Amino acid sequence: MYAAAVQDLIDELGRLPGIGPKSAQRIAFHLLKLPRDDALRLARSITTVKDKVSWCRRCFNIAEGGADPEVECGICTDDRRDGAVVCVVEEPRDVVAIEKTREFRGRYHVLQGAISPIDGIGPDKLRIRELLGRLQSEGIEELILCTNPNIEGDATAMYLTALLKDLPVKVSQLASGLPVGGDLEYADEITLGRALEGRRSVSG
Repeated sequence: MYAAAVQDLIDELGRLPGIGPKSAQRIAFHLLKLPRDDALRLARSITTVKDKVSWCRRCFNIAEGGADPEVECGICTDDRRDGAVVCVVEEPRDVVAIEKTREFRGRYHVLQGAISPIDGIGPDKLRIRELLGRLQSEGIEELILCTNPNIEGDATAMYLTALLKDLPVKVSQLASGLPVGGDLEYADEITLGRALEGRRSVSG
């Protein structure tokens, strides 16, 4: 239907989350209309982020350090943070949402997803094993489960609560006030901050 190069671009764009076939076509033709310098700047940004940004070896938040397997994010290397309290979130963007509240001074653990059987994502696909390893090595006293208030987030929180119930760590969850079915990244700072302050214990 389209020239091979254009179809390849549409196919690659269609692999992105939330981008359907129609959206992929619109984006592809928008890119074709862009001045060459603008398109190349976008391409360089993608290449640069892949070269310079990776996952923190400790919490799996984003960190600058390229392919260095020992790189840690700025939060994990900040000695002013309370390492005894760890906020467990689904994605790096959730870290940003919580940091905006200025209510949390602990550290984080990014699961890099949520349990979703329909999408083929089970507990083994998440950074749960690494979280358990941190409990043993870092002296963590409290885990705050900050998964999204939707079906996948609730399933993930329930799984973690059951997994941790016999371990010597306090487990708490965000208080009510967050809209059910929403994502943390869309919650305003005041609501999210109050949910952190009023977190409730679920074990320990």
